[in-house]
Formats: sequence, structure tokens, C-alpha cells
Amino acid sequence: MAVVKVYNNDENRMETYYRDENEPMPYNTGNTLKVGEFRGSSRSDTLWTDKRTMQTWNRFRALYGKPISVGFAFKRPTEGGHSKQSQHYAGTSFDVAQNLTNAQRAQMRSLAVNSGLWGYVEPVSISPRWVHFDRRSGTPACASGGYPYLYTGSIGNYVLVLQDALNSLGFSTGGLDGIFGNATRNAVISFQRSRGLGADGIVGCATWTRLMQEAVPG
Repeated sequence: MAVVKVYNNDENRMETYYRDENEPMPYNTGNTLKVGEFRGSSRSDTLWTDKRTMQTWNRFRALYGKPISVGFAFKRPTEGGHSKQSQHYAGTSFDVAQNLTNAQRAQMRSLAVNSGLWGYVEPVSISPRWVHFDRRSGTPACASGGYPYLYTGSIGNYVLVLQDALNSLGFSTGGLDGIFGNATRNAVISFQRSRGLGADGIVGCATWTRLMQEAVPG
């Protein structure tokens, strides 16, 4: 049984579901994405994503018209395996089609690009043996991309990434709820002060960069 936290983009609120591995992800239609497939190799009891990502998967899967094998979707920051501000840690990206031929992957990649559904589709030069696409949200705090600015009152799956990373480094946010409240703000300020960063309680580029450098192994 997994706890699945979903940020409802339409209503700006967090939702919590309890699902078995073979049950569909919340907001998934047609049972095309099971919890176990979304989890991949993650050992976490808690998973997260947002409603918009699930709806984008539904539309793309319908457009593709046949099953899509998911190799990697969700990871927690402390599990690593991806870049320091990977969308996998936010539950908004998929690495798929590892079981297909190069020609089949090229066809899927082209469909992903031309559909306009995904915010980013990785070029074949970066991921020749799979197809990566994601549905990221918000304006990145860093010019090079990555996670958005967060501050008191922010809600969503990126707040969960923040809380998880802070907790892993000993800066308690009082749990994982996806809501940037006083406890999360205090944890951010404590982290910023301890690392010589501007202690304003706002998670911008410098804070995200330092936090994920320390929280993500490798």
C-alpha cells in the first residue's frame, strides 16, 4: 500500500490517496499507469505528483494508442539516480520505452514533441535508450531551469521535494504535506543560515542549488 499525494492544480490543494501497487494512479484513466509502474525502482512508501501531469499522461497515452512501458517515473531526492533538480523527484516526468527499438523510440519521441503536451522532451543525444518527457510547472528559480520559487503559502509537489530534502538533512518541516507553512519556513531559514545564504525564507536558485547538492547523493 502506497500513500500517493497529488497536487490538484485546478483547485490549488493537496490530495492524499491510498493505493495498492496494481491500482491505477489517481486521475489515471483506462488503467494505463499503475502505482507500481509510476513508482519504478523507488522504495518509498510515499509518492507524489500533480493532477496536470496525470492528465497529460492520459492524453499522450490515448494519442499513442497502445501500452507504454515505464522504466522510471518517481524518485525521492535521497534515492538519487538523476540530476540535482530532476523532475523525477517532483513526480512530473517519465523515462519510457526502454523495451522498444531505436526506430520505435524515435517515433514516440517525435509524437511527444509534435503533440505539444509535454513541457520538455529530451533529445536522443541525451537519452538514446529511452524516451524522456515531463510536465513541469512554474517559472524556474534558476536561469538554467529546475524547480520554481517557493515561499510561505506555496502548495504542491515541489513543496514536497523541498520538505523531503530539508528533512533528510535534519531540518524538520514537521512532515510531508506539500504546504509551505511556518514549520517549513523555519526549516528553510535554519538551512539558509547554516549555509551562509540569505536567510529570507524564500527558496530561490541559490537555496535550491545548495539544498539539492547536499540532499541528492552522487
